[in-house]
This record gives sequence, structure tokens and C-alpha cells, in this order.
Amino acid sequence: MSMIFKICSRTLWEAAERDGRFTGAPVDVADGFIHFSTAEQLCETARRHFAGQSDLVLVAVEAKALGERLRFEPSRGGALFPHLYGDLDLAAVRGVATLPLGGDGGHVFPVAPPFHGIAA
Repeated sequence: MSMIFKICSRTLWEAAERDGRFTGAPVDVADGFIHFSTAEQLCETARRHFAGQSDLVLVAVEAKALGERLRFEPSRGGALFPHLYGDLDLAAVRGVATLPLGGDGGHVFPVAPPFHGIAA
């Protein structure tokens, strides 16, 4: 099972759980797709786009469950990032964890499955 990950505010995720689907954060809506990261890309994504932000969650999603709507496309430095064209069906979610800030101001990533393999 191949996991991709989404960082978002707890408030936004709680709304998705109430609605039964995740339509994306404001940046996703503006770009026309939902941004995800692979395990290898996740820490840099957190540093670049969520530095110092608290009250975040990390959502683990089974990539295969998203079908053809998921595309790996070039982004920063030419790296291929997962982009979902359409809403995220919550049936593809394999885990949700709090993403707290550590003493150094960086985020502390969970290590238990399905979050293993995230490189700090």
C-alpha cells in the first residue's frame, strides 16, 4: 500500500469529516487540485508551507484508492508531487494524526503505521 499525505488545519479536516469529503484547502481550490506529498517530500512541505503553524493534522491516504484522478506532476525543483483532481473521498484515508510543533519550532511527525517512512 502506497501512502501519500496531506497537511491541513484541524478545523478544515473536521469540516471534511462532517461533510464526508475533503474539497481542499484554499490553496488547493485556487490551484484546481488537492496538493499531497509523498513520505519523502513531507518534511520539506511542512517547512516551506506550514512553518510555525499549530493545530494541524496529517492525513495518510492510500494513493491507489484515488484512481486516475491522482497524477504525479512536476513541482518544486522538478520533483513529482501527487495532485488529486477532484474531492478526496474519505474512504481512501488510512489515518489522521495531530501534527504538533516541537521545541525547536518544527513539526513532530508520527511514526506508527500508516505514517512510517516519513523522513525528518
